[in-house]
Amino acid sequence: MNALITTKNLHIVKNEKVKGYSSIQYSLKRIFDIIMILLVFILSLPIGLYTIYRIRKESKGSIFFKQNRVGLNGEIFTCYKFRTMHTNSHFNPYTEDNDSRVFPYGNIMRKYRIDELPQIFNVLKGDMHLIGPRAEWDILVDNYSKKINGYEKRHVVKPGITGLAQVSYPYGRNINDAIEKLKYDLFYIKNWSPWLELKVVFKTVLVILGKEGI
Repeated sequence: MNALITTKNLHIVKNEKVKGYSSIQYSLKRIFDIIMILLVFILSLPIGLYTIYRIRKESKGSIFFKQNRVGLNGEIFTCYKFRTMHTNSHFNPYTEDNDSRVFPYGNIMRKYRIDELPQIFNVLKGDMHLIGPRAEWDILVDNYSKKINGYEKRHVVKPGITGLAQVSYPYGRNINDAIEKLKYDLFYIKNWSPWLELKVVFKTVLVILGKEGI
C-alpha cells in the first residue's frame, strides 16, 4: 500500500478539491461497515467484558468515556470509548509517553486499540464508518481549522474507527502531526476503493498485533 502513497501524491491531494463518496461508494461502505462491525463485535465480546472488569478494578468512575467529536460536514456527535484515564485528571489535549493520567490497563487498551471498541455503536448509529479520517475532538478541530489551510476538507465524509492516517503515521502530538495526517486522510478520500478499504483493514490488524511499528 505504501507504494501508492508517495510524498508527491500526498501534497497534490492536499491542494486539490476533495469530494465525498458517490451514492454507490457510500452504499458499499455501509454494507462493509455492518458486516465487519458485527464480526468485530462477536469476536471482541470476551475482550470487552474483561475490559469492563479491569476498568472497575483499577479506576473509579464510568466505564465509558464520552466526548464531542466532529463528523460529516462538521457536525458534532458523541463518540464512545472505554475510559483509559483516571477521572478528574489534569487537562492536556495530547497523551504523553508514560502519562500519569492513564491507569495500568488503560495503557494496554491504548496499545492494542481496545479502547476504541465502543465506537462500534457509533458506526451502527451512522455517526461513523469503520474506516475513514479520525474522529477528532471538537476543541482540537477548532484549533486545527484556524491554523491548517484546508483542514475542513476531511469532513466531506464520515470519520472512521481506523483509517489510512492512523495506520500510516504515528500518534499525533502536535499541529505538525495533524498536517501530516491530513495528507493521508485526503489521499484516502480521493482514492477510495474497496481494495484500499481492505488494505487499511489488513494494516490495522498488523498494527494491533504489533507487526507494524506505528
